[in-house]
Order: sequence, then C-alpha cells, then structure tokens
Amino acid sequence: MAFRHLRLFRNSQQLKYCNRTSPRTSKTSILIKTPCRQPDLKPPDPAVKIIPSPLPYYSIHSTVQKTFIGRAGTLQKASFVSSLITRLGHILFRLFYRVEVKGLENYRAAGERVVIVANHLSKLDMALIGSFLPERAMFTVNTGDMDKWWVKVASHYFDILPFDPTNAMAARSQVAEVKKGRKLVMFPEGRISVTGALMKIYEAPGTIAHLADAQILPLRIDGAQYSRFSNMHGIFRRKLFPKITLTFQPPIDFKAPEGLKGTALRAYIAHKLHDTMTKMMFETSNIDRTLIDSLLSARKAFGGKRKVLEDIQRQPISYNKFVIGIFVLGRKLAGMTNGQTNVGVLLPNANACVVTFFGLQVFGRIPAMLNFSTGAVNMAAACTAAQISTIITSRRFIEEGEMEDDLALLAKQADIIFLEDVREKISLIDKLRGLLSAKFARTALSMIGTNTDANKPATILFTSGSEGVPKGVVLSHRNLQANMQQTATRIPVNSTDVMFNALPIFHALGLTLGTLMPIMHGLRTFLYPSPLHYKIVPELCYSTDATVLLGTNTFLAGYARNAHPYDFYKVWLCVGGAEKVKQDTRDVYMEKFGIRIVEGYGATECAPVLSANTPMHFKSGTVGQIFDGIEYRLDPVKGIDKGGELVVKGPNIMLGYLRADNPGVLEAPKEGWYATGDIVDIDNEGYVTIIGRAKRFSKIAGEMVSLTSAETFISEAFPDHDHAVVAVPDKKKGEKLVLFTTDKSINRRSLAAGLKKTNAIDMMTPRIIINIDEIPVLRT
Repeated sequence: MAFRHLRLFRNSQQLKYCNRTSPRTSKTSILIKTPCRQPDLKPPDPAVKIIPSPLPYYSIHSTVQKTFIGRAGTLQKASFVSSLITRLGHILFRLFYRVEVKGLENYRAAGERVVIVANHLSKLDMALIGSFLPERAMFTVNTGDMDKWWVKVASHYFDILPFDPTNAMAARSQVAEVKKGRKLVMFPEGRISVTGALMKIYEAPGTIAHLADAQILPLRIDGAQYSRFSNMHGIFRRKLFPKITLTFQPPIDFKAPEGLKGTALRAYIAHKLHDTMTKMMFETSNIDRTLIDSLLSARKAFGGKRKVLEDIQRQPISYNKFVIGIFVLGRKLAGMTNGQTNVGVLLPNANACVVTFFGLQVFGRIPAMLNFSTGAVNMAAACTAAQISTIITSRRFIEEGEMEDDLALLAKQADIIFLEDVREKISLIDKLRGLLSAKFARTALSMIGTNTDANKPATILFTSGSEGVPKGVVLSHRNLQANMQQTATRIPVNSTDVMFNALPIFHALGLTLGTLMPIMHGLRTFLYPSPLHYKIVPELCYSTDATVLLGTNTFLAGYARNAHPYDFYKVWLCVGGAEKVKQDTRDVYMEKFGIRIVEGYGATECAPVLSANTPMHFKSGTVGQIFDGIEYRLDPVKGIDKGGELVVKGPNIMLGYLRADNPGVLEAPKEGWYATGDIVDIDNEGYVTIIGRAKRFSKIAGEMVSLTSAETFISEAFPDHDHAVVAVPDKKKGEKLVLFTTDKSINRRSLAAGLKKTNAIDMMTPRIIINIDEIPVLRT
C-alpha cells in the first residue's frame, strides 16, 4: 500500500492540505511551499493525524522529520525526533569537540523574555547552541543564508525564522514570540566571521529586545573558528575536532531611555549592542596567563613553521625557530645573571631584542627596556630606580648608534653583556638542548620553574624623563594581556596582516601593539630600528607588503613627505598615537594614499592604550571610545569648565612605579586608580576629546589657556612649519606665551592675523616669537 503524499501549505490566513497518492514513493513527507492554488482541495485522510509545528513560520523547502505508528502511518510531532537528534548532537559534540559550557547560572537568571546574542564563527554554531541550551529555542537566520546547506540541515531539528536585517518591519514576528516567552537566538553579525574577530553588528537583536521588553543574554562561542566548518582558511590552522567553549555572560536590560525615538533610538540601541558584544569578547578572553604561555598557544594555532618576525637583516624567523632561540639564549643569559631579577636591555628593534625579551622571562628575569633616546644620565637614573646591575646590548648597535660614551657611563654601575659574545659561547649541545626544550616546551617550562602567575611583573618600561627623572613603570603579564585583548576586540587584525613597527620596543606602543600583539595573533611583524628614517620606512613598507603601520604625528608626516603614492598600497590600518595627529597629516594621508588615520590615546602606565578610533567606530577630532574593562572618572580642574582630569582603573593599569629616589620599592596606584594628568571631555557616545595636559595650561589674567590648543591653532594657520608654545612669568597678567617656530616669516602682526582666521581667542596669541631651525623632539 502506497502512503499518501501529503503536502502542507501555509498562506496568510490558514493552513490548507492537499492529498495525493504517489505510486513512486512509500514515504510520507511535509513539504513547505507557497499557498496551494488547486481549486478542489480535499480534507486530509482522517487516518493521518496532523500535528502542526509549535511555530507557524516556514521559509525553506525541506522534508521534515516524522514518525509513523501502526499501519495507518500516524504522523507524530516533529519535536520528538528533534529532541532525540538534539540529545545525540549534545553527546557527539561533547565527545568530539569536548564542548564546555560556562555561565549557565546567567541563563537561568535571565528570566522568561530573552534574546540570546552570539558571535558567529562557523557553520556549527546553530547546532552547537541548540544542542546545549537547557530548553528549545528559536533561531533567526539572515534571509540570504536560508538556502545554505547547514541551514537546511538545522531546519530539520530547530525552529528557524528568516530575518531580513535591512527590513525594519521584519522584527514583528520575533518580537511576538519573545513576548510569549520563547528564547530567541540571534547572530548580530548577520554572517559567519571571515576575520576571527567581531564584524559589523546589526542592531536588530537590540531592537527586538527593546520592543519585547526582554533581556539580552550575550553568548561567546570560542574554538569553532579552528574547525573545518569555519571560514578561517588561511587565517588559522584549522583542525578536525578543536575544543569549543560556550560562555554565557550576565543578562543585560535593553530598555532604552524614555523620550528616544527614530534615529536617536536606533543609534542608542546600535551603540549599546556593539558595546555589549565587544565587552563579551573581552571579558571571556583569557588574560590570566603569561606571555610565554600565549606565545606557545599562538605557535599551536598558526603552525610552528609560520614566519612571525623579520628585521633589517631580512631573515624572517618562524615560531619554531623563535621558541628555540628563547630557550637557547635565555639559558645562557640566566647563567650570566645569577641572583638578579631586573636585567637591563639596551637593544634596537630587531629579532634578537624580542628573543632576549622572552628568553629572560622564561628563566625568571624581568627585562627592563632602557630608553636610549633619553641619554646616558637618564638611563643611569633608570638603572638606579630598577636596581639594574646587568645590561644586555650589542657592540654593533653601540657603534652604529655612536653611544660609546653613554655605555661607558652605564658601565660604572652595571655589568655589560654583549650578545655577540654570548653567541660565540653557544655550543652544539646548547642548540640541541634548546631544540628539545622547544619541542616539549610546556614540560620544559615546568622543569625550569618558569613563572606561571600572570600578576607577576613581565617587564619594566621607563617614562621619557620629559617631566623629570625617568620613572620605572612595572607592567605585569596580565596588564599586557588585557591591553592586547582590549585592542583586538575593537581592531580586527589577523594573520593575513603584516605589521610594520618602527616604534622602539622600549616604547609601550611599540612593545604592546607593535610587537607582542602581532606575535600572539599570527601576524608577520617587520621590526625597523628607527622611526626617523623618513625615506627608508615607506620603501620598506612597500617591499614588505605592510598592511598595518604605527606612528606618531611627527613620524607619519615625515613618511608622507617622502613616500611614493604607491608605497602604502596595502596599508588598510594606520594608527597614530603618543601625540595629537594634526589635521594636515590626516589630509595628506587621505589625499595621497587613500588612508584614514585612526588615532588612539593612552599612557605607558596603561600598557598603553586607553581608547582608539577604529575603522567601524570613528569620530573626527576625538581619540575614540574608552576600551572595554576600563573604569574612568573625570576629576574637576579649577578654571576648566568643560571636561576634567581623566582617572582610570582596569586590568591594564600598571603594578606601580619604581623611582630613583627610592630604588626597588614599588609604588602602586592608590586603590588601583591612575591619574593620567590629561584634561579630556567625553561625549554621550563615549568618544574622548583631549583638551590638553594638566601641566600644559597657562593662567593668563585669571583664565586657563591650553598650550596644546594654542599650538593647534598656530599649526592650522601656518601648516608648513613646526611650532611649540611655552609659558613664562609675566608681571601684568601672571603668565604670557612664547612661540618657538621654524617659520622665519612669522611676526606678531602675521601671527595675530593668522590666528584670527582660526577663531582662536586673543589670549592664545603668543607675545614673544623665537625662530629656531628645528623643534627638538624625543625619539619616541
């Protein structure tokens, strides 16, 4: 007996049934199509029991699971088989992918009306979530993906609603179901990630939560990006069965403030949802690990043969060679620094410097990166503050940098180790031992007794000395890890990128963003020893296919003057920091190279980045939004009406200072709060505008005048030259401004006329003008 071929159709008002007998098949199926158009519809055979799906939303052609009981072929609920398949999926995922679920207490605390938002890493995501949720949920899928094979497979076992993120009216069905208490799972990115990081965020989940008066429950998927079902080919080394973790974050109330409507409401929801997703990514990242632990994980993720470091010698080294060098060199240096904790490093940007940095850490030493741009006296003060008794350097570097006199002064208070001498002492046995240690690195680290506490010091950097004797800034592994993750959640670089770093490694930006972050994320990094070589750097960016460039305004302006329009042909991310990026620098990069400079802000004490504009979230004239995980407040400053001094607290804030007048004693920030000394203003969207340094304000006739603002206006009026403004005592008005400029044509009359065009206030006009050939700048 042939079973009846049953077709189920849905129109806008009711469900209609068509019975047909098919001699070719003995299967009964439910096919979801457009409304039936046949005029003579017969009721279904009473022997066949039709139980509709709990959700009347159908969107794709598929055969739904069914079960027959008895000769009549009774069709039971699809949910029976769905629950069976879900349970089987749960077991298989546990077995093969070792799935771990964290934060289920947050799921239970979310209540009845919940919209679950998850990052989207692979074709497995829907099945993963559906198999491990405590109750049956609905999924929304972008209408453009409804014909994809993984969606068709998932549609057999899960309730799927198509969703068009470009159609504002498309959310009505989802809102209605959420109000009924159905859990709704959405992927705000709208597509599977191709970067490994968050992509564009659609505000639809936030809108639905707002309209349904529901909670947003963030869900982080991690590990699926390494599977064969991801779109990360060429970014990660994909595996057959990587470990996957699902982490539920605390639920968030998404009700918007009353009074917001239209565009303002959508902007609020979009901003809040984006912050929710980036916060989720940061808070579920593992920052409680040492740098060497992260390095070994990166080697595993991207492959030991991947080239990761290159310098001016043009001999790139792979992860494997890098780790071998760490064990070989580190063991030798450890034997030459017995009983010491802080070891000075006086080296330029080169592979050897990075190997030395990690080698010292592995064997229980803390690399103290000496700032050679500050001169011998300041370096000697730094050695005193950090109780450094040994300095590692290179003869070639000292000779080419003409620092023989500096080294002679340093040699009076510390032993000098030259890497050339260490290299000559490395034997074949040492190399074989290093090879074996690198092969079984984690076992070797355990045998060595390498520090595993992320809260212990990882490095010591030093302030420039521009405001007095340099201070040692002690940064822990956790500080550096936190800042790398804070940056990575906002700026999606990956292993397809090439980092060009000419900022010195003794500089916090050059260390964290220019060196450590690329290593941990699989980028090939090119290290160049000096950012001042304005003709060479652009040429090397071209020859290395650099895609990411770091610099200060001074350096970026220098590169622009000397670069060919095609030298930066692959650069998509140019980050400016350490000083304000001038508008004329931004303009020339956009007009000559088609590059938009994104400006960041931070301090050495913050490891270093506090905020940054990004390709997705950019506001001209600001330094971006404060990063995730950072608390802040604005302390009032007398005489400043708008904004205040920025004070911050977070996992990236230093362990403390080391001072020359109290050597070796760590001075921790009070209650974890660090006062930046910067006067800033923060708008309603969280964008930070730098007004100036607290120490760079002058009080003229009772009014506070920003020297930084005065310099900005003068540079706007006379953009082809460099200018600096200082304040000196004045008997009549308390203080007056003095302009140092390389523009010999400026006089008081032309200066006043130029500033008038910029709308600068009269008190910003310097009363004294001094012409000089060059404005002195620090190397950083």
